[in-house]
Amino acid sequence: MYSDIFDTHSHYTDHAFDEDRMDVIKNIHENGVKYIMLAVSSYEDSVQSLELSRNFDFMYCAAGIHPECADTAEGDYIQKLEKLITENRDKIKAVGEIGLDYHYEGFDREKQIEIYSRQLELANKLDLPVIIHAREATKDNLDLLKKYRPAKGVVHCFSGSAETAREIINLGLHISFTGVLTFKNAKKALEALKEVPADRLMLETDCPYMAPVPFRGKRCDSSMIAYTAEKAAEVLGCDTQELISRTCENGIKFFGI
Repeated sequence: MYSDIFDTHSHYTDHAFDEDRMDVIKNIHENGVKYIMLAVSSYEDSVQSLELSRNFDFMYCAAGIHPECADTAEGDYIQKLEKLITENRDKIKAVGEIGLDYHYEGFDREKQIEIYSRQLELANKLDLPVIIHAREATKDNLDLLKKYRPAKGVVHCFSGSAETAREIINLGLHISFTGVLTFKNAKKALEALKEVPADRLMLETDCPYMAPVPFRGKRCDSSMIAYTAEKAAEVLGCDTQELISRTCENGIKFFGI
C-alpha cells in the first residue's frame, strides 16, 4: 500500500457519493490518501464543498465557476466568490475549476472567455492558484493564460500533446494527470508526461470520473490514484512511492497547505 497520496482534484460533492460519501472519505484517508482537494463547478458547489471540507482536517477545497456552468452565473458572481474565499482562506486554497470547454454543441464562447478572464483576475487579486479546465480550447486557453499570467496554475486532467505541455510549462504552470494515463488511447498524454519537470507534476483522480484501468467505467475515488502513479512511474522510469511522495510535496507547496 502506498502512502502520502495527494488527490489534487476530486468532486466528492457529486451525487455519485450521496449514499456513502463520509465512509468513502474516511476509508481512503486511512489507506494512504494524505490530502484531498475538492474542485467545484459553481458557486453553490463551492459552498457545499467548503462545508464538506470542514468535516476533515486533510481536505481542502477551491471556489469557482466551471465553463459548463457559465450560463447560470449570476451578475454578482465575482463579488460572491471573493467574499466566500476571503472569509474562508483556511480551507479555500484555489480558484477553480475554471477555464474553457468547447466540447458540447451550443457553447457560448464569449461568455466562457468573460467568466474565465474575470476569475483569473480574481485569483491574481487574492494571490491564489487557479485550477484550469481546458477541453477543445487549447489556443484560447493559452492566449488567456499568457494575458493574465497567473502566478500559480495547474492544467488538470491533461491529455493534450507534448507541444502543448511544453507551452504550459514555459508559462510557469503545473500539469496534472488522471487515470487517462492508463487508457489504451493515452499515447499523447504519455508523451506529454515526459515533458513535465518533476517539480511541476501533480496527480489527481477527477473522481467520481476518469477511473483508471482496471476500474474504467466505474465510480472512481482517491485510492485509485495509485494505478495512475504506477503507470506514470513506469513511463518516467522511477519508483512509484517516490513519485507519489514528490507529487504530494508539489501539491502541498502549490496550494499553500
